[in-house]
Amino acid sequence: MISWRKHYKKGLIAIGLLLSTSASIYGQDGDPKNGEKLFKANCTACHALDKQVVGPALKGVVDRLKTEHGLDTDWLHKWIKDNKALRASGDKYANEVFEKFNKTEMQVFPNLADKDIDDILAYTTNPPAEEPKVDPAAATATDAANAAPANNTTSSIVIISLIAIAGLLAWILIKLRQLVKLGQSEELSSLNETRVKSFSEIYEKYHFIGKGLLAVLAILATYGIWNWIMWIGVYKGYKPEQPIYFSHKIHAGEQKIDCQLCHSSAKYGKVSEIPSMNVCMNCHRTVSEYNGKYIEPGKDKAFYDGEIQKIYAATGWDPAKQQYTGKTTPVEWTRIHNMPDFVYFNHSQHVVAGEQAIINSFNKKNPDNKIDVVCKACHGKIDTMNVVQMANDFTMGWCIECHRTTEIDMNNGYNKEYFKNLHEKLKKQYPKDGGKITVDAIGGLECGKCHY
Repeated sequence: MISWRKHYKKGLIAIGLLLSTSASIYGQDGDPKNGEKLFKANCTACHALDKQVVGPALKGVVDRLKTEHGLDTDWLHKWIKDNKALRASGDKYANEVFEKFNKTEMQVFPNLADKDIDDILAYTTNPPAEEPKVDPAAATATDAANAAPANNTTSSIVIISLIAIAGLLAWILIKLRQLVKLGQSEELSSLNETRVKSFSEIYEKYHFIGKGLLAVLAILATYGIWNWIMWIGVYKGYKPEQPIYFSHKIHAGEQKIDCQLCHSSAKYGKVSEIPSMNVCMNCHRTVSEYNGKYIEPGKDKAFYDGEIQKIYAATGWDPAKQQYTGKTTPVEWTRIHNMPDFVYFNHSQHVVAGEQAIINSFNKKNPDNKIDVVCKACHGKIDTMNVVQMANDFTMGWCIECHRTTEIDMNNGYNKEYFKNLHEKLKKQYPKDGGKITVDAIGGLECGKCHY
């Protein structure tokens, strides 16, 4: 006779083992939230979830490979950790992917643990829902509602002010009427007969005062003309609109991109050139949309995305095909800083040789507005500017003042040896200053240094 109780117990045990095994399998699926962090740190340079960048779109890649090619997650682990070795082993699909994407080698990630890769794959399969963003329109409506009482108060003040002005005007009209009546009286008529009636009589009577006033006016006019002449070519605050909107606050401030990554010749050349569009494409070949947290007031994500598209139009880049079309358009940037032809200025001399001396001098003179990069001494805090503007006068007097107050870095081995005798001489001449050497002491005020 069959023992159903025995088979029943075995069935329960089998079901329990099956459930526990399933639980362990699903436990290995990974953490999408941690996968999102890993994906953004390691993958976003070449991949996006919903579109092709350098590599293919990765949303649903696990299911897609299993359905279309019969490949499981083990294959993806091998590909991610060392796709080069996988291709070398003769794997057919690995080599197909390599050929399909223009033989662009994917970076290997041997440092990623299996758990990390599982988390990334879990993110591509089931990405966490984005946190709801605040609707700018709703925020504006709330601000408007909060500002309504203040607006009512302002309106009341304006109305009261208008009433007061109207009363003042009425009082002035009454007084003017009284003066007119007084002017028509007989007493005032007799006084008018003794009044001086011509300018020549007035000048003859008060010619000393007149000449004094003319002299003062002449001096003021001369000063005004001189001041106007001296400010010709000085454009402090000049910030023109550019053909492509470029925010230094986002690039240098938020993203912490070094100035010399784009303006490379500032360190080794006379002129700090405007970067070519190829420099922009080094990053924007993969960064096709703006996903930063900072958004300038009055702008939105769509605005920044549109400016990136202008870069693609200028360089002839097709983001869908990930290739250049050959159709390029020059970008007509408006230059902001431009030294006159009769002035010699070498960026490298200031950025390399004078870097530490300039930074120390600026911070000493501006303890509440210190800088960490030498560029900011002349160009202002570029990393806080959405639109770059000319931050200083850049006049001859401005340069001379800097040369007179900037001390040479005597901790520099070259300076310490080269200016050794001068240093000892200045110590004797100016004991109170400790013989400090400023730029003017080594020829910083010689005309031929900047004009020849």
